Amino acid sequence: MAEEFKVKRTIEDINRRIEKGDVVVLTAEEFSELVKDVGPLQAAKEVDVVTTGTFSPMCSSGAFINFGHTVPTIKAHRVWLNDVPVYAGLAAVDIYVGATEPREDDPLNKVFPGQFLYGGGHVIHDLVAGKRVLLRATAYGTHCYPRKSLEMEITIHDLVNAILCNPRNSYQNYNVAINLSDRILYTYMGILKPGVANANYATAGCLSPLLKDPYLKTIGIGTRIFLGGTKGYVVWAGTQHRTEVKRSPKGVPIQPAATLMVLGNLKEMKPEWLIGTSHLGYGCSLAVGLGIPIPILNEQVAEWAGLSDEDLLAQVVDYSHDYPNGIKRNYGIVSYGELKSGKIRILGKEIPTVPLTSLIKSREIAEILKNWIKRGEMLLSEPVSPLPGAELFQMR
Repeated sequence: MAEEFKVKRTIEDINRRIEKGDVVVLTAEEFSELVKDVGPLQAAKEVDVVTTGTFSPMCSSGAFINFGHTVPTIKAHRVWLNDVPVYAGLAAVDIYVGATEPREDDPLNKVFPGQFLYGGGHVIHDLVAGKRVLLRATAYGTHCYPRKSLEMEITIHDLVNAILCNPRNSYQNYNVAINLSDRILYTYMGILKPGVANANYATAGCLSPLLKDPYLKTIGIGTRIFLGGTKGYVVWAGTQHRTEVKRSPKGVPIQPAATLMVLGNLKEMKPEWLIGTSHLGYGCSLAVGLGIPIPILNEQVAEWAGLSDEDLLAQVVDYSHDYPNGIKRNYGIVSYGELKSGKIRILGKEIPTVPLTSLIKSREIAEILKNWIKRGEMLLSEPVSPLPGAELFQMR
């Protein structure tokens, strides 16, 4: 019979401590140092919650918007926001703006085909920043919705509803991208120089939310999170969610694995945590600020949450051939400690590393989340259902 945990704590126990004002919260970096000093058992006895954070381009993002009924009424068929096409196949005045949709007639695209300055992610940022956005719509007209065209400026305050709903965020690990070819590559992982001259990565290492709970034992449907500067929720497993992947001896995926679908009130979000981005030769995206509190329920959860950058590993992948044609091999496994040092050794040569994720802003998110919980401004939520992958590890 397996040994019982020496520390047993519930989310309800932790919420009582939050309400009383005596909860102990550390960021993931702080907790990793504590575990290194005293071990996971003692750390689990001392700490209730560990906060994580990441700020990185997350392409599979967007927002549902209801812009309100007009007089006369319209059933929008084609809609643009600042000349960015948005999806209107929902209902009369419901639309969805996707982060990667580029602006029509983008001036950069006219000079450099396939490259764009402005897209859906920028629209989302502009709305959250309180800027005026031009809405245009056309319709085919019906008896109950006779209007056939609409043009008006809107702000986020004019909208009936604005809901950030991101189908795939917070990847549990990701590739380290290199380029083995003799030509420069422009990718969603940034610019990759020929001849393996740089390596780009896109995860916050020991601050990254899903790396601190590799079997999704504390994160599930209904988990309350930091999203775009306000409180949001995990609402489902994200698209491309994978759990049957290669794992390190410590149980953490070394390949792209689990993902989250997340949701929150766009009207409450802050522009510094949702920033439209443009990637040369690839297109547009949205940099999203996301953080998740990890309740330290026992010493096993503490062991995972205490993993350091040196413990967390990622695979190196060639984006000139292997990525577009199906990844069949990797060119090494490196730690986030190595990646964050600014250089790694691949194929016998030392090359510089370039992060797409902002470590500074990831730390800031973890710190904000820590302060929300310590001040009693955010309680933890018990998942109403686990995510796929939680069944792969049986807790004692």
